[in-house]
Amino acid sequence: MARVIKISSESPDPGLIRAAVEVLKRGGVLAFPTETFYGLGADGYNPDAVKRVFAAKRRPVNKPLLVLIAETAHLARVASEPPELAYTLAREFWPGPLTLVLNGAEGLPRELTGFTGKIGVRVEGHPVAAALVRELKGTLTATSANLTGHTPALTAEDALSQLGDSVDLIIDAGECAGGAGSTVLDLTSEPPLVLREGRVPSKILASFWEAT
Repeated sequence: MARVIKISSESPDPGLIRAAVEVLKRGGVLAFPTETFYGLGADGYNPDAVKRVFAAKRRPVNKPLLVLIAETAHLARVASEPPELAYTLAREFWPGPLTLVLNGAEGLPRELTGFTGKIGVRVEGHPVAAALVRELKGTLTATSANLTGHTPALTAEDALSQLGDSVDLIIDAGECAGGAGSTVLDLTSEPPLVLREGRVPSKILASFWEAT
């Protein structure tokens, strides 16, 4: 069964964050809180760890994983030639519940992109998730910490009951806010295509490219 550690949701202990990131650096998988639900995290540059995320969720391997980056300036590390629109939307909505789908940068594990060459990217607003990404100094997967097709995990207990010993560590920061997930916007399409309606309304997003 996964180890569970408790942490403050507002002021996460740096020592606990460092310990969790050591798990990630060793190829481990953990569940952690986000702005909406608990996420399932692994080092996005570690192909074996990424495979473990797919296995833990029982997720089809052709579905790309969302990754978190620490800040907008890191976008080019995971995306190939991000368009200016990506930076415009990032400045407006990040940190926040908007996932941008872009062409993946060279060097990303093919498993991470679901063998599509595309990657979903976001900057997370939850203090624990943000601290993990900063300490990792890389990319952190953030697909929801539940079995595919099952109810997203609002609490660490929910994540534990679904994932059990398929993860190494669960970071318990209390109940997440829930509600709608992030809006997923595909910027590889022309015009951009909303793949999933979420907390950022598509009507607001469309105004950014319809005005140009």
